[in-house]
Amino acid sequence: MLIALNKPYGVLCQFSGDGSRPTLAGYVREKDVYPAGRLDHDSEGLLLLTDDGRLAHRLTDPRHKQPKTYLVQVDGAMTDEALIALRRGVALNDGPTLPTGAEHAVEPDWLWPRDPPVRFRKAIPTSWLTVTLREGRNRQVRRMTAAVGFPTLRLIRVRIGDWALDGLPPGQTRRLL
Repeated sequence: MLIALNKPYGVLCQFSGDGSRPTLAGYVREKDVYPAGRLDHDSEGLLLLTDDGRLAHRLTDPRHKQPKTYLVQVDGAMTDEALIALRRGVALNDGPTLPTGAEHAVEPDWLWPRDPPVRFRKAIPTSWLTVTLREGRNRQVRRMTAAVGFPTLRLIRVRIGDWALDGLPPGQTRRLL
């Protein structure tokens, strides 16, 4: 079984917790499934869950290089130079990243409002971009955009390999396999 969840902002990628934050248990009704990968509590979007250990390994092991695509809102007007740096890979404190796909984007018309909203500063613009990774380090997209001078404000995973959000509303699941 493979299930897609559009993980809302603030939800922990685990089924149990101390009650201070919502967990997957509040959104996933299927039993005996586990996340194939993670999204930080302050990230949103596509999370795949499965009851098949081999499938989970294939989805998460870097040797299988499943591309993961994110829609990213950053603080400031993203420059072409910064995008080129992201594409080449940037130096992080745990070593250089692999080259990535990074492109300017527009805020999509299908995007749901975030709760709480992203901070708004009248004098400082924001930019949207898409970033596609083939590795998955801790908070990697956020660290990469900060390294090129554009801190991430909102991060939404929209695709993992062949699977995409495809209109799945936040907090909802869809059976894929």
